[in-house]
Parts: sequence; structure tokens; C-alpha cells
Amino acid sequence: MKKALAAVSDGTRLKMLCLLLGCEKCACVLPKRVGTSQPAVSQHLKVLREAGLVRMRKDGKKRIYSISEKGRKVLGDISRW
Repeated sequence: MKKALAAVSDGTRLKMLCLLLGCEKCACVLPKRVGTSQPAVSQHLKVLREAGLVRMRKDGKKRIYSISEKGRKVLGDISRW
């Protein structure tokens, strides 16, 4: 849980997790949605993935991300604070 809380302590990562709550998204659309560069988004997604908060699948050359069950639980817990 400590790794998950550290991951969502960053505002950009928390915003990305919330964006993925509605539906899965290609990593290519996230930079514009969160207002940062593609390399920065990639690093944030790596942190979220390593914390078990998001899942990734490949679709050709695209990487599609979705929130994991653990990610949903963490967001639910945060919303109750």
C-alpha cells in the first residue's frame, strides 16, 4: 500500500489515474490531457504500473492503459478521506 500511496501523491499521476477511471486510453492521448510531455507521461505510467494501479496492453504500436482493481480501490479510499 505504501508504494501505491507514494504513486498517487503526485498530482499528475493522480490526474492520470482519474482519467483512466472512465475508460482505457492510449498513452499517446495522455500528454495533452494532463499537460505534460510524452516522456514525462511515460515515467508517470511506469510508476503507476509498478505500484499495480494501472494495466497496459499493446495494440500494434500503441500502448493502451486502464485502471486496475487495486487502482480503483485506492481511488475509492482516497475519495472517502
